[in-house]
Amino acid sequence: MATTAAPQGLKPVKRADGMPYAGATTTYLIDPAGEATNIFNGQAVTLGADGFIALAGGTGADITTNNLGGSSIGAIGVFVGCEYQNDEGQIVHSNYYPSGKLNAKALVVDDPNVLFQAQLDGTGAQTIIGTITKFAAVQSTSTGSTATGNSTSALDASVQTTVGAFKIVGHVSDPGDAFPDVLVRITNGAHMMTMNTGV
Repeated sequence: MATTAAPQGLKPVKRADGMPYAGATTTYLIDPAGEATNIFNGQAVTLGADGFIALAGGTGADITTNNLGGSSIGAIGVFVGCEYQNDEGQIVHSNYYPSGKLNAKALVVDDPNVLFQAQLDGTGAQTIIGTITKFAAVQSTSTGSTATGNSTSALDASVQTTVGAFKIVGHVSDPGDAFPDVLVRITNGAHMMTMNTGV
């Protein structure tokens, strides 16, 4: 029983079409001069007009001004690791991106059909299946653990009645738990791969 709040952001677990998730990722560049924000495993990321990956700045409360990537820009996917150049010029493979590192490449789960496991920030119920949710708080350089490399972002347990970033499609743990885990999908309007506009 999940009695403790221990969120780890978004973890890819399966595909919406019933096929298993086999670990596929796409490599994107982080600004070679260094990004000023930590990016943790399980955080949503966006693709900027400069062509580089950055932390998604919205909660996803809507798909316009508070979309995952900001005004009308959705997430390109979920960050699951990277490689970067350390201060000695060596290439380091890491579960998370420490801010300011140079020549970094991000691994991103960008398939819009992937379902993610995430923890709610409060109790859920059977009735939340099929509803919309968002991040409980804005992702930032501190919404993660530098010890584990994992995000510490939870999803909002409050049901939204408007269009937003994540659709809850199933329970992973008992819906009566204090902090249940659920399966979510990034909605079409919140995923850059399914939007009909560019950055």
